[in-house]
Amino acid sequence: MTNSRLKMMDKNKFILFAMFLFGTTTILLATAEPVEDKQILINFIQSIPHNRAINWNMSSSACESWTGVTCNNDGSRVIALRLPAFSLKGPIPPNTLSQLSGLQILSLRSNELTGRFPSDFSNLRNLTALYLQSNRFYGPLPLNFTNWNNLSIVDLSNNSFNGSVPFSISSLSHLTALNLANNSFSGEIPELNIPSLQALDLSNNNLTGPVPKSLERFPSSAFVGNNISPLSYSMPPVPSPISQPHKKSLKLGEPAILGIAIGGCALAFVVLALIMLLRYSKDKEEIPERPPKDEKVTKLRSGSQNVNGNGSLVFFEGSSLAFDLEDLYRASAEVLGKGTFGTTYKAALEDASVVVVKRLKEVAAAKHDFELQMELVGNIRHENVVTLRAYYYSKDEKLMVYDYFDQGSVSSLLHAKRDENRTPLDWDSRLRIAVGAARGIAYIHSQSGGKLVHGNIKASNIFLNTQKYGCVSDVGLATLMTPLTPPVMRIGGYRAPEVADTRKVYQASDVYSFGVVLLELLTGKSPTHATGGEEVVHLVRWVDSVVREEWTAEVFDVELLKYPNIEEEMVEMLQIGMQCVARSPEQRPKMAEVVKLVEDIRRTTNAGASGMSTPATEVAVSPVVAQQIGSSVVAM
Repeated sequence: MTNSRLKMMDKNKFILFAMFLFGTTTILLATAEPVEDKQILINFIQSIPHNRAINWNMSSSACESWTGVTCNNDGSRVIALRLPAFSLKGPIPPNTLSQLSGLQILSLRSNELTGRFPSDFSNLRNLTALYLQSNRFYGPLPLNFTNWNNLSIVDLSNNSFNGSVPFSISSLSHLTALNLANNSFSGEIPELNIPSLQALDLSNNNLTGPVPKSLERFPSSAFVGNNISPLSYSMPPVPSPISQPHKKSLKLGEPAILGIAIGGCALAFVVLALIMLLRYSKDKEEIPERPPKDEKVTKLRSGSQNVNGNGSLVFFEGSSLAFDLEDLYRASAEVLGKGTFGTTYKAALEDASVVVVKRLKEVAAAKHDFELQMELVGNIRHENVVTLRAYYYSKDEKLMVYDYFDQGSVSSLLHAKRDENRTPLDWDSRLRIAVGAARGIAYIHSQSGGKLVHGNIKASNIFLNTQKYGCVSDVGLATLMTPLTPPVMRIGGYRAPEVADTRKVYQASDVYSFGVVLLELLTGKSPTHATGGEEVVHLVRWVDSVVREEWTAEVFDVELLKYPNIEEEMVEMLQIGMQCVARSPEQRPKMAEVVKLVEDIRRTTNAGASGMSTPATEVAVSPVVAQQIGSSVVAM
């Protein structure tokens, strides 16, 4: 073998070894875990009492699944810990959190933490944001803040800290927000000449003396509730007594008096008109209207008078979310829709996570019954049921928190404006939606001893899970709400006849509503829609009449007609849908039967997929099949 060939082989071996080493390194980096930091956090949580379950264990990934934990890009260090409102009690265990040397953000607010400010926090030299507000800390702050020269936000409000405000805070050159309100600080306010400082709140303490020149740029509200000298810019100028003119006695004649009287009456009329106008405007605002498309809501707080409420958010076990009620109210929010049971928002939290918040209206259930129902719904775990992550109850506010689905609801996917830029739902997608939703509803019906009812099945409450199957949301709310009046109940087109009559929901009425969803998937039409003459048409009655006239092909969505080899499957789904919407509840199948029927539509996993890219010219349905469909229909 020649030397050149040997050299070539050695070169190839070197390249292969380098590729192996690179690949191994990449895998190791991709699967890196902050083992030391994980153990520190485990030690912390095992050493402090808490009521809320936290899903931390050494066998799972801290960076991907641990509640409230954020890692750096390579997964080697924990850089943020957020555990607000987790019912943490007592002093922070020493030599735990202070060992997280890479920590940048620490939020332990709204807990029941006590004791003095942790002295070992001086080890957290990379800390940029510290949130310890709304706890029970006491005692003075450390005199030396120079170790935290990266701090940008410090919030220690609503505690029992005392002593003086440390002058060393002025060394925090990156500080942008400082909140020490509602404590017991005393003495004079030190000069805090920090150009980067943009927000300051020292209100409701025992501070004395003047406001330093460096802080006079902040509003007087930052200093109220203290015994400090008034700010110079807040006092009105006092005119010099030397400049006052000699007073003269004035006597008004009858014309002047008459003019004043007329002017006073006119002014009173204007004021009265303004009051009536403002009252009318307020009344109009209290009547909710359907929001226009893409309506933005600045804060969830709007519309709610109860900010802190008389409780806190209740999270369910296994949730990786870490926020509290105040986080929700501060979040930027977008109205997704206003439905039967309330308004739904998309809320973007400060930590970049996104959730869906449903603000309920007209809840008839008492607090105990509400909580029992939430516990029942919150413990449902099924891939085709949207998981309830948390809820909140107070006299004036009831909230439910879910995961956010970025593709939107099935209703929006089906009925978005049909233009050339829209991607239509193909038949395979619609079939997956039907199968998934059927499985989810059947599982719901199996809960609570086989007695749980969804009560509000509709396309806007069905989403696509990660496998693109239907996933059902808004479980079990119907039993909590004020009974609806019959006109309201008939508007949606999903309500079974017996629900409109009795104002109660049943599992059979869920089957009816699911049948309407099947017809919606087949026809592409809304449950109630207007014709060219603006006459409102009920989808079930329309499908029934078309099938009885043996024009079954007219039922199917025109967007489906371009796909060949799916006629039989569409007809089968149509038959199932019509069985589900039978007028008599006794004639409808159970959801477990519906699951089997819908799953049997696609007898092999890839059936019909091969022909989806080639448009067909027409779908024809034989009179025999049409007769079979018609025989399953009970006239509405």
